Amino acid sequence: MHEVGPDNKYSDALGQAVIEIERHVSSAGWDQPAQLFALVPTEDLLAAEPQLAAELGADDASQPLTPVAQGELPGGMDDEHLAEALARIEWPDGVSGCAVAVERVVLPASAESGADTDAELAQLAGSDPRRHEVRMVAAVLRDGDRFGAVRLRTHDEDSAVLTGVDLVPTLCQVLSLTFEPSTAVGPGSVLGGTSDNEEKLP
Repeated sequence: MHEVGPDNKYSDALGQAVIEIERHVSSAGWDQPAQLFALVPTEDLLAAEPQLAAELGADDASQPLTPVAQGELPGGMDDEHLAEALARIEWPDGVSGCAVAVERVVLPASAESGADTDAELAQLAGSDPRRHEVRMVAAVLRDGDRFGAVRLRTHDEDSAVLTGVDLVPTLCQVLSLTFEPSTAVGPGSVLGGTSDNEEKLP
């Protein structure tokens, strides 16, 4: 069970940010590439860019964290390439957390155990009637708090989205690497670095 640090004022806001990101991404439909978001303290963002207050609206401006879209992640977005892309990212100090939205095909454990190679697993993922297409949103804070959301394509309704602290632990673990100095590479930095696709969520 994940314990929330008592001194982290953004813990409760993390779940709100994940739900906001998931609904924002879902509004564009399915079959989307992986997308990355920075989580920035709203107070700091409005102090730096006061004109954003009107764009965010009263409700959004009252949220402690504002998701800032960083655009699509480059390259193939299977799990291996996703980890490589995330490991090259370096966040500036003003970013309190980050989130990623990805789509995956999920198979039951019994189906995966019947595949001996990645090629066989990929074939099963495309043909097994028990497969599920899902969208996962994982988010972490700099101090380690995490939260996730999962939407099934077969139950594509806001009310059916699953959320929880330990819902997508592996994806959260990979995402947390973006805050590890030992894995960060300067040329991959975003939000004030090399990204040209920053966008505050409406």
